[in-house]
Amino acid sequence: MNRSRKIQILIVLVCSLIAVATVAYEFLIGFPRKFEGRFVHRVTVWTPDHRFERERIYYAYITADGRELKHGTQLPAWLGRLLSLGIVSTDEQITRRQRCVNVAAFAVAATALSHLVINSLHDFRGLIPVNIENVLVLAGSLVVPRLHRLGDNAGGIALVLMALFGQTFVVWSFGLASELHVYFTLGGAMLLFFGVQNWRLFLFFFSLYAIALLISLNFAPIAGLVMPQDQDFRDMLSSQAMINTMAMNAAILFYALTALRRAEVDLRDQHERSEALIATVMPPSIAARLKSGREQRIADRVDLLSVLFADLAGFTEAARGLAPEEVVDFLDALVRTLDQLCERHGVEKIKTIGDSYMAAAGFQGAAAEGAAAVGRFALAMLEAVDRAPPLGGRKLQLRIGIHCGPATAGVIGDTRFSYDVWGDAVNMASRMESHGLPGRIQVSEAFRDLACDAFAFEERGATEIKSIGATKTFFLVATRPRASA
Repeated sequence: MNRSRKIQILIVLVCSLIAVATVAYEFLIGFPRKFEGRFVHRVTVWTPDHRFERERIYYAYITADGRELKHGTQLPAWLGRLLSLGIVSTDEQITRRQRCVNVAAFAVAATALSHLVINSLHDFRGLIPVNIENVLVLAGSLVVPRLHRLGDNAGGIALVLMALFGQTFVVWSFGLASELHVYFTLGGAMLLFFGVQNWRLFLFFFSLYAIALLISLNFAPIAGLVMPQDQDFRDMLSSQAMINTMAMNAAILFYALTALRRAEVDLRDQHERSEALIATVMPPSIAARLKSGREQRIADRVDLLSVLFADLAGFTEAARGLAPEEVVDFLDALVRTLDQLCERHGVEKIKTIGDSYMAAAGFQGAAAEGAAAVGRFALAMLEAVDRAPPLGGRKLQLRIGIHCGPATAGVIGDTRFSYDVWGDAVNMASRMESHGLPGRIQVSEAFRDLACDAFAFEERGATEIKSIGATKTFFLVATRPRASA
C-alpha cells in the first residue's frame, strides 16, 4: 500500500470518528442550554396552605433557569452555543428538532470537508467537479442554522434537499462501483428533523430519497463519469462510505434509545412527584385509595373521631408591622415542627388556616387509640411552641381545643383537591379552641371520658359556648402514668 493511500485512509477514519463523536456526544448530553446551577438533595412541594419539604427524593442538578439536568455530563458552553446556533424558537420540541438539524448539518460539513481533502490529495485537477460540489455542500451546511428563523422546518428542508442533490451528483460522478449510494439509506434519519407530527413532510422527502436511490441503481454508470479508470480510488471511497454509514446508523439508534430513556425517566420522575404530592396532602390510606382509581368519590363516615384545633393566641398583634418574610419564616418553621409531631404521634394533619392548625385521629375505627394519639400530640404542641423563638419580641402561646364525636370525611375539589372533615366533632372542637385559654388544652366531656385512662384532666367547670350554651369542659394537663404489671 503506497504512502498516499495510507494518508487517505487515515484522514477518512479521523474525519469519520470526529463526525460520529460530535453527533453521539450531542445525543448523549442533550440540553439544557444554561449550565450554571447547584446540586440539591430534597424537593419542596407547595400545597394550598403551607410548604412541605419532603426529606427523601433524589439528588438532582438544578440549572440557573430552574430546570433539572438528570443525565449525561455537562456539555461545554461553547459547544452548546454552537449546536444552538440560529435557533430562535422557545418551543422545546421545535428546539430539539432544530438542534438535530444543526448536528446533522455540521456532520455533513465535516464529511464534505473530508472528501475535499482526500480528493485534493489524490488528484486535485482531475476531481475539480466533485471538489466544487464538496465546497458548495460545505458552505451550504454551514448556512443551514441561519435558516431556522425562516420557519420551524426551513433548515431541515434545506439540508435534506442539499444532501439529496449533492449525493445524487456524487453517485453519478463516481458510479455504483464507489458504493456511495449507500448514503441514501440514511434518509430515515429525516424523521428526527421533522418529528412524528410532520409525518407527511417526512414521507414526501423519504419518497424522494427512495426514488433517487432506485434511479441511481438502475441508470447510474458503474464506473462513473469522473476518472472512470481509477478503481483503487473507488475502492477507498467504498470503504469510507461503509464506515460512515455504519457509524451514523449507530448514532441514530443511540439517539432513539436515549430519547426513549429520557422520556421514561421523565415520566417516572413526574409520577414520583405526583405520588409525593398526594402523600403530602392526604392520609396514607386515602392516598392509596386515590391512586388505585377504583373509587369515583371518596367519602367516609367516622363514628368516633378525635378532632384538634390549635391557634396562636396574640399572633395578629405580634405580626402587625413585621416584614412578610419574618412572619412567613416563623409560621413555616412552626408548621414544619408540628407536621413532624403529627407523624411521630400517628395523627393526621387536616389543614392549616392562617395561624390555625387542624388535625384528627381515629379514622380507622380505633377511637380510644386515636384519642390518646391526639392528646399526646396536643401536649407535644405546647412544648414545641414554648421552644419556638418570639415573634416581633412577643412570646406566643397555643390555644388548643379537642372534641370527639361522629364526623364525615372525604376528598373534595378538582384543580386543588383536599381531604377535609365535617360534622359535630369538628364544630365542637373548634368551639373548645376558641373558648379556651392560651397555653392550655381545653377538651369536651366526651373526650375526657374516652381518654381518661391515658391522661390527667383538670375540671374547668361550666363554660358558656357560643350556639351551644353552658357546657362542662376540662383541661388536659398531663399523661397518666401507665400502671405497672
